[in-house]
Amino acid sequence: MNHPHIIDTTLREGAQAPGVSFTPAVKLAIVAWLKKAGVDEIELGTASPLHGWLPELTEKARAIVDDSCRLALWCRCKDEDIAFAAACRPDLLSLSLPASDRHLAERLRKDRSWARETLARSVRLALSLGIAHISVGLEDASRAEPDFIIELATIAAASGAERVRLADTVGICSPGSIATLVQAVTGAVSLSVGVHCHNDFGMATANSIAALEAGAASLDAAVLGLGERAGCCRLEEAAGYLALVQGDRRYKPEHLPALCRCVAEAAGRSIAASHPIVGAEIFTCESGLHQHGLSVCPETYEPYAPERVGGKRSLRFGAKTGFRAVALQLEKHGLRYNDHEIRRLTQQLRNSSTALSVSELLGFATAHAVMPPP
Repeated sequence: MNHPHIIDTTLREGAQAPGVSFTPAVKLAIVAWLKKAGVDEIELGTASPLHGWLPELTEKARAIVDDSCRLALWCRCKDEDIAFAAACRPDLLSLSLPASDRHLAERLRKDRSWARETLARSVRLALSLGIAHISVGLEDASRAEPDFIIELATIAAASGAERVRLADTVGICSPGSIATLVQAVTGAVSLSVGVHCHNDFGMATANSIAALEAGAASLDAAVLGLGERAGCCRLEEAAGYLALVQGDRRYKPEHLPALCRCVAEAAGRSIAASHPIVGAEIFTCESGLHQHGLSVCPETYEPYAPERVGGKRSLRFGAKTGFRAVALQLEKHGLRYNDHEIRRLTQQLRNSSTALSVSELLGFATAHAVMPPP
């Protein structure tokens, strides 16, 4: 996996989620957090004359980011939208075009010839208006004929585009099928290939990582996976995986919790305690087997140190706690009871309806042990 890029689409795809509306101040705050997290490209919104606020947002966002982060806009293949996009002066414009016959015929009442002609003309128009970098997003690519996908990608390359994004618009891909699609396209054209994966079956992040492993150069993601229906690839999961497992130092996982809290508050969403990377209780453990392993060697049951994401390990002692875990904690804090007493204390904990912290465990042991420590 060679230096993949993350394209954040929180302010475009994420803003399409029902009930989500970001204020101008929040949008800039999100841009600032995305920059801190190391995101490579930020999609600021949809270029349309109806969005008169977009030029100002683009200008203010440019003052926040540096050359390591490109500012992009998403755009339909409509002349007036492309002209408006050029006036916003983005670093990159992502032109979107349906690739499946279902979308072309049923939604637009168009055919493949129209798609070919419109794609070529739109890319050339955008370039002629001074937009230096053009990406082409092929909507519903996962339900389009692979040969037609490759044909459109070839036209995009010949017209001057530098990237093609394959959209799994209704989230039907598996890691295997998205990898097959990516390999077919990368093997046929020299364009950079990216993916935009939706989460209808809970596989958006897995599909996005599988696409990178299959040769894709970039993935789209939104903070908390915000987007249409079940949303899309979660930025915090993708960036966290690339940084914490793949060792990509461009991404800064320590900023992901604050970024997610910022977006969650603005979007009116909650963050589950068990949410990957940023959940409040992902480093809390009560089960005896895992506790013992964590106490002896944290790497046995943690994929990365809690401190990498600003977290802290928390051990709880209650109904799921084992003898070894209790004995080890007591010994660590200088309380040495015989096996009989420790087993009795453990059983009392198991019968309790609450789980205790380490300090509470020590107090419980001192108060309930028959035999004082030597």
